[in-house]
Amino acid sequence: MRRRSRAAALVSMLLAVLVTAGCATVPDSSAVQVLRKVTEGDAPELPAGPAAGSNPLDLVRGYVYASGSTSDRHGAARRFLTPAAAGAWNDGVSLTILDEQFDTVYPPVPSTKDPNVATVRIRGSQVGTVTAAGAFEPAESPVETDVTVVRQDGQWRIDRLPDGVVVRLSDFRANTRSLKAYFVDPVRRTTVADLRYLPAVPAQALPSRAVDMLLAGPSAGLQGAAESAIPRRARLRTNVGETPDGTVLVDFTQLGDLDEQTRRLLAAQVVLTLAEINVPRVRLLVDGTPLLDGRPDLTRENVVAMIGEVQPNADVAGFVVSGGRVRNLTGPQTGVPLPGQAGNGAYDVMQAAVTPDGRRIAVVARDGARQMLLLGPTDGDLQPVQLAASTMTRPTWTPTGGEVWTVLENSVIARVIVDENGTVRTGQVNTADLAAAGPIQDLRLSRDGLRVAAVVGGRLVTAAVQRTPDGEVAIRNVRRLRTSDLGDVVSVDWRSAESLIVVSSRSERPVSLVSSDGLTLQVVSSSNLTPPLHAVAAASSRAFLVADQGGVWSYDGGELDTWRQVVGGVPDAVPLYPG
Repeated sequence: MRRRSRAAALVSMLLAVLVTAGCATVPDSSAVQVLRKVTEGDAPELPAGPAAGSNPLDLVRGYVYASGSTSDRHGAARRFLTPAAAGAWNDGVSLTILDEQFDTVYPPVPSTKDPNVATVRIRGSQVGTVTAAGAFEPAESPVETDVTVVRQDGQWRIDRLPDGVVVRLSDFRANTRSLKAYFVDPVRRTTVADLRYLPAVPAQALPSRAVDMLLAGPSAGLQGAAESAIPRRARLRTNVGETPDGTVLVDFTQLGDLDEQTRRLLAAQVVLTLAEINVPRVRLLVDGTPLLDGRPDLTRENVVAMIGEVQPNADVAGFVVSGGRVRNLTGPQTGVPLPGQAGNGAYDVMQAAVTPDGRRIAVVARDGARQMLLLGPTDGDLQPVQLAASTMTRPTWTPTGGEVWTVLENSVIARVIVDENGTVRTGQVNTADLAAAGPIQDLRLSRDGLRVAAVVGGRLVTAAVQRTPDGEVAIRNVRRLRTSDLGDVVSVDWRSAESLIVVSSRSERPVSLVSSDGLTLQVVSSSNLTPPLHAVAAASSRAFLVADQGGVWSYDGGELDTWRQVVGGVPDAVPLYPG
């Protein structure tokens, strides 16, 4: 207790010094966090309420800290308001997330000469906003918000403030939990994950809130690409609740006539989403009767086969392109070239991509001053595709291995469709929205095929893949992620449906993990690496791979937090996992 008292006294002294200067700026930890070292529990405890005698600047800072708590309609934050303001404040209008460091200052020109009234400006940097359905929308920009404080009975309280909530990123993460809400790929008829955030308390409300997210439909980032098997007219017949045997009951009404496949997709959406919050069993009903005939109770195991995310075959090793050949990078034959034309020197290979099952390969090879794309069996002969350009990005496969994409001249996505017999035809992708953001330097299809991650003009970008029934494909909903934190991005790959690994030119933090919506960024250790790095590869449950000036390095987050060299002496190496 004595240590806490001394710590509190020290903090008070620091605040007093800053207030004297007319600005209550308290530098806090950066939004960039060290992988595996920082957890959501590291966020500071929220104040119970305003301290007696608080000055206006400290009062408003405390209000922002307290806004992280969602309990009782942001009851902790309302304690900093006058009774009238607390009753009028609409906290549900919007939620703005600030970077860690922000200021509370007096505007240059006072709004009044009344000594009992003051204006305080909250000044910081916005990371983005969170929708009512719990989806994060990246939007980096400066923020300046003015609130009016008044002195009543000798204590300052906030009397006028804009509707909506302003909260620091660390406080938001400490008081919410992420989950993947599942929706439907309308072409493959599988489920795909959509990252969302729920208030962590009360825990008993989590299932109901998760189902509400499903009823609201896909987030803006997946609009036009994903859909829901739950009709828009659908409603809950009863509240989502837990039965005496621990099963969560979800009873829909107004579903209309659904075919069997749509019913199974709907079941997968609900069960997979609730499994994210540790619901082991769901009783899924429609107007009191089972959604699926004879199967009222469902577990994740019953629907897991409907997840659209395809991971590389466990028997397929990683690969590396070096010296114009594709070689095995992992497994018992490390460094050995592939037996077919991809590895025997028939072509001067620069980039490559292998299908998730490991059976087919696409390579970009030099052809004089031009580059060409070739396809074929991983261990056999390759056939040129009727494409040519001065530059092509590394290829990337769809989850089924039926299409491979590469970017020509940093602006045009070439889409090559491969049938079961290996016959190829080319198609187009509408890239107008993506190319408008700058030259496309790297592009990776997600392992569910519904999104792309790209390096565009040196910035990390994500977007949705929209497909129409007649076969047209377009890239939509383009978003830049973490531009100020990442700097010049060089390469990107999907670690999972909700996570990206990014290589940048920043020497102090060249490798970062970024959530697919851009909310969180974690720095990965760079021990043993020699920047600049030029390539990265990732897959679920596999070690990260990066290429620097000396070769290829592997990192699995072990106890030493260091990268281990897999191949040395190959400055042109480009590692890859199937997909």
